[in-house]
Amino acid sequence: MSNTISEHDTDVLADDTTSAAIDIDREKGNFHYKEDYAYDAGIGLSPEVIDYVTKVKGEPEWVREFRHKALKIFESKPLPTHWATRDLETINFDEIRYYLAKGQKPSRTWEEVPDDVKETFERLGIPEQERRFLAGVEAQFDSESAYSRMKEELTKQGVIFVNPTEGLKEHADVFRKYFGKVIPAGDNKFAALNSAVFSGGSFIYVPKGVKVAQPLQAYFRINAENFGQFERTLIIADEGAEVTYMEGCTAPKFETATLHSAVVELVALKGAKIQYITVQNWSNNVFNLVTKRGVAEEGAEIRWIDCNIGSRLTMKYPGVVLKGQHSRGEVISIALASDGQHQDTGAKMIHAASNTTSNIVSKSISVGQGRATYRGQVTIPKAFSHCKNNTECDALLINTNSRTDTYPAITVRGANNSTQHEASVSKVSAEQIFYMQQRGLSEGEAMSLAVNGFINDLVKEFPMEYSVELKRLIELEMEGSVG
Repeated sequence: MSNTISEHDTDVLADDTTSAAIDIDREKGNFHYKEDYAYDAGIGLSPEVIDYVTKVKGEPEWVREFRHKALKIFESKPLPTHWATRDLETINFDEIRYYLAKGQKPSRTWEEVPDDVKETFERLGIPEQERRFLAGVEAQFDSESAYSRMKEELTKQGVIFVNPTEGLKEHADVFRKYFGKVIPAGDNKFAALNSAVFSGGSFIYVPKGVKVAQPLQAYFRINAENFGQFERTLIIADEGAEVTYMEGCTAPKFETATLHSAVVELVALKGAKIQYITVQNWSNNVFNLVTKRGVAEEGAEIRWIDCNIGSRLTMKYPGVVLKGQHSRGEVISIALASDGQHQDTGAKMIHAASNTTSNIVSKSISVGQGRATYRGQVTIPKAFSHCKNNTECDALLINTNSRTDTYPAITVRGANNSTQHEASVSKVSAEQIFYMQQRGLSEGEAMSLAVNGFINDLVKEFPMEYSVELKRLIELEMEGSVG
C-alpha cells in the first residue's frame, strides 16, 4: 500500500455572515467566452514549450532548468498502474494546450480587469465574496492570475499574497528556500508535469506572530477547451503565525477532456497554524489530479478541509508530515460521486516525531453509478513514541449500482503509540424515505435531507458561505438520484 500511495501521493475564521439562501445553480460554472489570447504555447508538450513559457514569464535560468528537469522526469515515469488506470489512459497529453494567457499583469482593482474576464468572475460571485468576508483574493483565468489584491493592513504587517511569478521576482529569497522542497518534481508523474509547466497559483508568506483573522481566497477558472491548468501554491506560516486559505474551482463542460494538475506545498513553522479549505465543483469532463502536502514543525498544526463535487476523475490525497514534536495534522473530506464520476480521495499522515497527533475523517456519497474511493496511509516509524492517530471512513450509497471502496493502510512500528480506525457503509433505506414522505416531503427532498444529515457534522467545519452552498449543491445533485 505504501508503494501505491507514493506513486501518486497527491492530493475558518469567517466574519459574521448570515445563512440566507445563496443563489446556486448546478450549471453556474458551465459557461465560457471565446478569448483572444496574447500568448499561446500551442498544442502538445515539448522542450520548446518549456522555453516558451519561461521566456513569456521572464523567469531566471534556475527556473528554466528546474522545468526541463521536471519534463524529463514526467516523460520517464509511467502512469500509475495501481488504480484508475483505465481512466488515466484516456488522457492524450499531445492534444492539450499547456499555456494560454491574455498577457496582462494581475489587476489590483476589479475595474482594471478586462471586461470579458471580469464578467466571468462576476457571474461566479467573486467580487461580492471579497467585499463581504475575505482578507484577500487571487483570481486565476486559464494560465495566469487576472486579479490579485489584499487588504492594506495585512501588507503593513508584512503578509505576502501574490502569484508565484511575482513571488519569484519580488521575494526570491523566501520563495526559493521552500519551493519544491515539500513536493519535489520526482514525487509522482503529475507532480513532475506541474513542475514542468506550472503557471499561476498563490505564494503566501505570513511573518512571525501574525494571525490573519479573515481568510485569503484563490479562485481557479478554466475557460478554454483542450486545456490544462497547472497552478502551484506555496504557503509559509512563520513561527506562531496563523492563516486560513480557501480555493474554489470551476470549468465549463466540453466534449473533450480537460486536465487540472495542481501542486500545493504548505510549511508551518514552530507553533504556526495553516488551514486549507477546498471546494471544487468541476464539470464532468475534468481530470483532477492533484498533489497536496504540508510539513508541520514543532507545535504546528495543518488542517486540510476538502470537498470534491464533480470531475470525471479526482485523485487527491492531502498529506501532512508531522516533523516536530507536538505537531498536529488533520484531513476532513467530503466526496460526492455521481454518474460517470470517480472520486478517488483520501489522506496521508507521516509521523516523523514523537508526541504527534493526526486525525482523518472522510465521508463519501455515491449516486447512480458513481464510484467513491477512500485511499489513505498512516505511518508511525519505530523510532517514535506517544503518537496518536484516528481514522474514520464513512460511505453512503444512494442507489443499487453505486459503488464505494476503502483502502486504509496504517503502519505502526514503535511502542507506546495508539491508533484507531473505523469504517462504515450504509444505504438510505426505503423506510426512512417513506417516513419523511408521510410528513409532506417529496422523495427528492427526503433524499436530500438524509444525505445532508450524513455529512452535517463535517459541513460545520466549512465557513458559513461555503457550508450553505455545499448543502444546496447536494440538494441539486439529489434531485435526479431517486427512483
